[in-house]
Amino acid sequence: MKILLFGKNGQVGWELQRSLAPLGELVALDRHSRDYCGDLADAAGIADTIRRLAPDAIVNAAAYTAVDKAESDAETAQSINASAPQVIAEQARLCGAWLVHYSTDYVFDGSGDRPWQEDDGVNPFSVYGRTKLAGEQAIQASGAKHLIFRTSWVYAARGNNFAKTMLRLAREREQLAVIADQIGAPTGAELIADVTAHALRATVCKPDVSGVYHLASAGATSWHAYAQHVFSVARQHGEILKAAEADVKAIATSEYPTAAQRPLNSRLNTQKLQTTFNLQMPDWQMGVERMLAEILGN
Repeated sequence: MKILLFGKNGQVGWELQRSLAPLGELVALDRHSRDYCGDLADAAGIADTIRRLAPDAIVNAAAYTAVDKAESDAETAQSINASAPQVIAEQARLCGAWLVHYSTDYVFDGSGDRPWQEDDGVNPFSVYGRTKLAGEQAIQASGAKHLIFRTSWVYAARGNNFAKTMLRLAREREQLAVIADQIGAPTGAELIADVTAHALRATVCKPDVSGVYHLASAGATSWHAYAQHVFSVARQHGEILKAAEADVKAIATSEYPTAAQRPLNSRLNTQKLQTTFNLQMPDWQMGVERMLAEILGN
């Protein structure tokens, strides 16, 4: 199997280089790649790359993810999140390749308190959410064989993440305020990459699995409780923090205004994914604790 990966240096893309390598020949690109175009802003270049490589599978881990910036930069977000996936999907159909693409819980409006299912009505509030939904719809309309994985609250040891930010602030301050009314499941890039490899391998024997799937860790938490868990685990690793769990004030989303509206309910029902690919999603705490052990060096 020849696999073409876009976005190799992002959080998920970095882990995909590891998880996809055993499946066959892997060509991993980012927007600075030279031999082939990996810049999703260059639609013609992307199309030419796919035609030249003629891969068996294309994995698109590149995206415009600056949620707040997208509100004032909608054209770029549309180009990367919607127009580029359309081009990739069209080329995937022409060469008969599977396309793996990542989307987000932001395609929903965040209402209610039950986990979202794949066939629930979409209603994105932000530019980011609307452009990611447009990308999904373009892929579905293309006729290409596809796996669209919606995920949420993605983190990795590599790069910036919520846990690292909280630890930095807890070393500097005695009190913190963290949002408590947004609920979701922190989902590690490692888990996303491993599930992707497993699902992509399954397409060889299951050509009828094309569709949208929710991919997230099991369980749910708030950003406030997430921060408290991070502090508890960090102290177990010997970290000295000025702020303890009791020093984290719970606040409402309305008390922390941002350019883009965040969904209050980011829960994703992953039963379809688990049943189709014979998987079990681990609890969110497991991945967070492994990530903390890695970044804390023990």
